[in-house]
Amino acid sequence: MNINRYEPRSLIGQLQNDINRMFSNFGWAPGDGDIVGSNWAPAVDIKEDDKQFCIRADLPGVEPKDIEVTMDHGALTIRGKRASEKKEEKDGWLRTERFSGEFYRRLMLPDTADAEHVDASTEKGVLEITIPKRPAAQAKRVEVKTQAKT
Repeated sequence: MNINRYEPRSLIGQLQNDINRMFSNFGWAPGDGDIVGSNWAPAVDIKEDDKQFCIRADLPGVEPKDIEVTMDHGALTIRGKRASEKKEEKDGWLRTERFSGEFYRRLMLPDTADAEHVDASTEKGVLEITIPKRPAAQAKRVEVKTQAKT
């Protein structure tokens, strides 16, 4: 018996992935969180409070050295690679559902995100990224002067 990867996707989700893959061949990939060109995308939770954004990504089995986090022009990118586990049929494995290979996730953040002070750490397979907010620009009152008549 061969080991088969089980992918519990809906037909609509599979169709969307096929369309995205087709457009990526032309150098255009729609959407902000697409996984075009990668094997899988980590699930993320996003939280915002008055002081910061907090993003948690599930990356079980991924070493910190294999994770790359970048922030550029309001786009936070998480990419890396999870090594595949070699399982042989003799070990009793009938199905594999855990993805391996390259992963990619891109998220757009508002202009208030401070790209200079991004912090990332990992614990128990969860990557946590904190991005502080810049102070909001306050409206400046401009004094209106009268011109002296000559």
